[in-house]
Amino acid sequence: MEKIEQQKVNFGLVGKDISYSFSRNYFKKKFEALGLTNHAYNNFDLQSISEFPTIFENTSNIQGVNVTIPYKEEVIQFLDDIDVAAKKIGAVNTIKFTKNGMIGYNTDAYGFQKSIEPYLKNHHKKALILGTGGASKAIAFVLEELGITFSFVSRSGKNNGFKYQEITDDIISEHTLIINCSPVGTFPNVEEKPAIPYNSISKEHLLFDLIYNPEETVFLAAGKANGATICNGHKMLEFQAEKSWSIWNQ
Repeated sequence: MEKIEQQKVNFGLVGKDISYSFSRNYFKKKFEALGLTNHAYNNFDLQSISEFPTIFENTSNIQGVNVTIPYKEEVIQFLDDIDVAAKKIGAVNTIKFTKNGMIGYNTDAYGFQKSIEPYLKNHHKKALILGTGGASKAIAFVLEELGITFSFVSRSGKNNGFKYQEITDDIISEHTLIINCSPVGTFPNVEEKPAIPYNSISKEHLLFDLIYNPEETVFLAAGKANGATICNGHKMLEFQAEKSWSIWNQ
């Protein structure tokens, strides 16, 4: 009897300039480990979110995608429904394809909370969030849930936050949790770091960088040099990837 070939089950990552992506390699290994030979994970590298519908023209049987910078907010316009938490956050990084259309979720919040909780101490009561993009919204959501007050830092000072040039030594001393949600310091511009006064960082501080490539950014290295506890975004990505996988399979 002739063996019927299984239909390819497709997943992927929607973003811009994502050849370096963590997700494709992570899921490729995961599918191999699970023996899912008919599963594939593709990069959908779009120069504009307006190209989003074209991914369905070239790839059939897509069951789920992750969404990364810079489309976590812009992709919402294409969705048929959105999970309660993702709606509150205002950013989507996971989409499930169902018979009722595309449903958006946010697994960044889950990934961040799971990865930072082991490092949090009682004195981590105030945080600075560097950057105001889609990822920063998930971070703010988690800090709110954890009862940690926070301020955003950006070039424009939006979201009632600080501008980088307004950050003083006193502000750094007061905010013992600093989270970099900006792309500053990521590959290939690995010598860059957010413009804050690092001299005021102490052993009381916890610095968290959503970047995972390089493993230790200049931002984290500067904090470590002053005795701070540091953590990069690798575990967060693993946790959010596993959460995405569970959503696609539920």
